[in-house]
Amino acid sequence: MTPVILLAAGKRSAEVTDWAARIGWVVGLGLFVALVYWLMREGWKWRGTLQNDLPELPEVPQDAGPAKLTMSGRYHGSTTAHQWLDRIVAHGLGTRSRAGLTLTDAGVDVVRPGASDFFIPVGALREARLDKGIAGKVLTEGGLLVLTWEHGGKLIDSGFRSDRAAEHREWVDTLNRMINKTETEGAR
Repeated sequence: MTPVILLAAGKRSAEVTDWAARIGWVVGLGLFVALVYWLMREGWKWRGTLQNDLPELPEVPQDAGPAKLTMSGRYHGSTTAHQWLDRIVAHGLGTRSRAGLTLTDAGVDVVRPGASDFFIPVGALREARLDKGIAGKVLTEGGLLVLTWEHGGKLIDSGFRSDRAAEHREWVDTLNRMINKTETEGAR
């Protein structure tokens, strides 16, 4: 028995791309991505609606006094106190941005280019601490300055990261002294 050698049945041209199917897949994928982004946007707006009971943020007082400390860096957002994943989006508190912080006797002034500024009165401050994360941002241990403050009967954590992380400890110490002093004076 002799081996049979099969030769190509004939010359064939290369497969032709099915452009209709390819375009259909690209359009379908584009629509799916657009739908996901739209749902994310609607979820963000819905979260803001649920947090509608949060009153307007305080304005910076005219007689805030001289600056005790200043810091430039990033604002990473606000959450419900001690619940680092429960982001607060009402009144622009959920918008991450560059930030400049100024500590005065009246409180902490947060200036955010491209986002709404806000002010945390010293009487509303409850705690300052170093932490490693807040909704959407996780850093090394102690890499985030977190201010806990009360607004509208709700405790809020706001996270900041200085351009010079060595400043965080001074902010925590100074703010906690101010908070203790305010609580002591209020107890009299």
